[in-house]
Amino acid sequence: MNIATKPISIQQQTFILTNQRAAFWPGQKALILSDLHIGKTAHFRKNGIALSDQVMKKDLDRLSQLISYFQPDKFIVVGDLLHAGDNSDVDQFCAWKEQYPDICFYLVEGNHDKISKSLEQKLCLEFKQNILEIDDVAFLHDFRKGHPKFQVTGHIHPGIVLHSKVRRFRLPCFALTPNQLLLPAFSEFTGLDTVNTPKNGKFFVFTDSEIHEV
Repeated sequence: MNIATKPISIQQQTFILTNQRAAFWPGQKALILSDLHIGKTAHFRKNGIALSDQVMKKDLDRLSQLISYFQPDKFIVVGDLLHAGDNSDVDQFCAWKEQYPDICFYLVEGNHDKISKSLEQKLCLEFKQNILEIDDVAFLHDFRKGHPKFQVTGHIHPGIVLHSKVRRFRLPCFALTPNQLLLPAFSEFTGLDTVNTPKNGKFFVFTDSEIHEV
């Protein structure tokens, strides 16, 4: 896996965008991501749709490589850590997470995060609320109009369409506006929304090997 990076400035702080669907905040040693949707493949299998459990394993392997690369002190997940409550994929995720007992785990709740008390204990979260504020940055699942702080959000699964002379490409991206950084979905088993991305923003599109502002 090749980790390509693109540093940007937010609120006089450096954030590092990556082509592996996550960002790193060196000032907080925080790895920031959104929309893992743990349990989505198990949910489909439970409902009769045969999907390989390798989908989630590939996502977690990619996350492990980002941890090795950035050596974070904390994860910040801005929503939709889970997809459909507790299932066998959640067991696999918890076993994976036990490899990193020294990394604090912050969850900003998303619309899919219906987490019971027992499931919360199973996940061993240090933080679970619908908003997290650190210095002048607010972390939320979906953009909140009127909120006074700069917002780091997910939820949309942003993508853009690029046209070449012979074909069109739909690629995931980060979107940056004066008051929002919209993250791509971390899980590759998600769709792309090329319509509801912020207007008049900067877009950082990426492939398996590169990341570029377009």
